[in-house]
Amino acid sequence: MKARSLAGWLLAFLTAQRLLELRVARRNEAWAREQGAAEYGQEHYPLFFVLHPAWMLFTFLEGRNGRRVNVPALLLFLLAQPLRYWVIRTLGRYWNTRILIVPGGQRVTGGPFRFLRHPNYAVVALELAAAPLAVGAWRTALAFTLLNAALLLGLRIPAEERALAHYRAGLQARQAE
Repeated sequence: MKARSLAGWLLAFLTAQRLLELRVARRNEAWAREQGAAEYGQEHYPLFFVLHPAWMLFTFLEGRNGRRVNVPALLLFLLAQPLRYWVIRTLGRYWNTRILIVPGGQRVTGGPFRFLRHPNYAVVALELAAAPLAVGAWRTALAFTLLNAALLLGLRIPAEERALAHYRAGLQARQAE
């Protein structure tokens, strides 16, 4: 298979996958808000909402170069998919594209969270590099891997850690009463 063909299939797959996941995220968000969830990091959320579709589009555009498929990169991308769903399944109703802290909720420590503090971000980082590389879109892989890393390390993970620290502090204060 040529990269040109795979690029189209990847775009279709990623579009369908992300749209279905957004439906799950919206349902989980509604549930979390019904439970009184507080949202953190909403100011940087639009950046990720732009990053992912742009990455998909650039992977498609640069990947239509007609070269052969990079099989090891494609295998890494395919390996990321069960890992992605392991994270989503482990988080259950708590999985979301937003940072929502549900009162009375417990931090998830099972599944892939036994091995990594933020396994979803590791899987996404793998996808952002592997999918473009699979179709020879190395510029896209490099640019979006760096952008994602900057956003995750500079904004998202610190916001999530602050949210969890705020939650733990409130929990400790309630337990002290």
